[in-house]
Amino acid sequence: MLHIFSNMKTKDRWLVLLCLLLVCGQVYFDLRLPDYTAEITVLISNEVTELSQYFTAGGNMLGCAVCSALLTVIVGYLAAMIAADFSFDIRANVFNKVAAMGSGEIKKFSTASLITRTTNDITQIQMIVAMGLQMMMRAPIMAIWAIIKIVGKSWQLSVIVAAAVVIIVGSMIVILAIMIPKFRIVQRQIDDVNRLTDENLSGIRVVRAFNAEKYQEDKFDTANTNLMKTQLFTGRGMAFLSPIMMFVQSCISVGIYYVGARLINAIEVPLNGTLTEIMASISDRSLLLGDVVSFSSYALYMVMSFVMLLMIFMLLPRAQVSARRINEVIDSDISVKEGTETTSEESGSIEFRDVSFRYPDASEDCLKHISFSAKKGETVAFIGATGSGKSTLAGLAARLYDTTEGSILVDGKDISQYRFETLYDKIGYIPQKAVLFANSVEDNITFGNSGHTMTDTDVDRALDISQSTEFVQAMDDGKKSWIAQSGSNVSGGQKQRLSIARAVARKPEILIFDDSFSALDYKTDRILRQRIKTDLKGTTCLIVAQRIGTIRDADRIVVLDNGAVAGIGTHDELMKNCPTYQQIALSQLSAEELAANA
Repeated sequence: MLHIFSNMKTKDRWLVLLCLLLVCGQVYFDLRLPDYTAEITVLISNEVTELSQYFTAGGNMLGCAVCSALLTVIVGYLAAMIAADFSFDIRANVFNKVAAMGSGEIKKFSTASLITRTTNDITQIQMIVAMGLQMMMRAPIMAIWAIIKIVGKSWQLSVIVAAAVVIIVGSMIVILAIMIPKFRIVQRQIDDVNRLTDENLSGIRVVRAFNAEKYQEDKFDTANTNLMKTQLFTGRGMAFLSPIMMFVQSCISVGIYYVGARLINAIEVPLNGTLTEIMASISDRSLLLGDVVSFSSYALYMVMSFVMLLMIFMLLPRAQVSARRINEVIDSDISVKEGTETTSEESGSIEFRDVSFRYPDASEDCLKHISFSAKKGETVAFIGATGSGKSTLAGLAARLYDTTEGSILVDGKDISQYRFETLYDKIGYIPQKAVLFANSVEDNITFGNSGHTMTDTDVDRALDISQSTEFVQAMDDGKKSWIAQSGSNVSGGQKQRLSIARAVARKPEILIFDDSFSALDYKTDRILRQRIKTDLKGTTCLIVAQRIGTIRDADRIVVLDNGAVAGIGTHDELMKNCPTYQQIALSQLSAEELAANA
């Protein structure tokens, strides 16, 4: 828990220290009130007390109350400000760390869990900081100060308070020992609810198409019910503490006044004694009565301190779990680390040298000893059966992962040596699943930073090359038309074309197409590839595809089979000497079509 607070800014730490000083002042004024109450009690017992003495004592009480209230407001304001600022910084740190993660780290945590950690978990930390600065600091200070005030007044009354403290602390330890493991389960179950919600919303069309609403509802109901049961258990368990506190508080009051009455009654007033002896006994009784009243107030302040700690302890277990989960993200190692190179002597070349790759926790490599090269302006394509490693290879070329063995060179330098900004100025990556953001068409095309400033001409050119101009112009506002979240208001083919336009607009040296033509019809596919070939001369292209027609004109085709290279060459060469490629070709085209195309 303390580790997460090491990220607190120096300014906030000074404000925390200021809060501590203000809380001490607040406690001081609060604990002065019983002293004035005892003073007024003694004054009432004194027959010669003047009215001005009551006003003096009452004015002092009023002044203490006003000062305490004023300090309470200031501490509350500072606590809210510190908590908001601290949570802002932590949320930014978590978001930036997640943004720097590779695909492997994101899969390790899961998207749903990362969302929970960025929202719900940080909210728990914000609450504990806001309440902790007001209560967690005040409660122990008040309890210790009150005990110091109590000690020495009466050992009989002190025993009552000590017994109450033992009961309260023991109850808290037992209940929290049972509850803390459950709070860890609650956060994991919130992850499950988030995951199922995200899964259902992102796959709503499939759910409806397969009449799976009831199945999804049952899955969600199971996760939601588990979460509800765990939260009910923790809520009921923590609820026991409140009545225990109230019961102990009532017992303290009764016990103090009962024992105090017996102690007062034990002071005898000698009826046959002298006037001096009688007045001395009455004075002793009055002083003891004042001590009992102040003792009762101090005891109640002490119990109030434990009540405040109780409120903190109800939040603290979840906050501890949340802090641990946040630290797991912040302290996680990033496998894809940034290099320092910003320049290169070559342009548009890429080479795989004996590259092997294994996903984290996988039992074997999914790519084995891959070697090929592409010079500036060349097109290299990749084809193979499902699961042969084509998309993984494209991800390695875009440095979504780092190789397990071997190296990848871009413009003659290892890809890991480049600064991210420099590398991604060289590369235009179109993922297998087209991703669009909730923004205008134009803003989706000009998304992010590139090595040059994009103009309207660049956007129009990218739309034209990607065969998107026609359907974009047909929209109500043209390039200014709004794209819904995840591109839900455009078709799959339109999303792919806009994703291609976004990469083309960057004017990269290397374009990586990760099966980015799969949703296009054959005519659009053919025209788009022809435009890339004629309009983007000098741009190196790596194309992952399933269709022979998409890649047959490539300068080289790399055939993958179970993560290994089964053949490299042109279409005609592979048709002669690569059985794997022949099987793929014949599964898509007849022998007559292949002969006619040849």
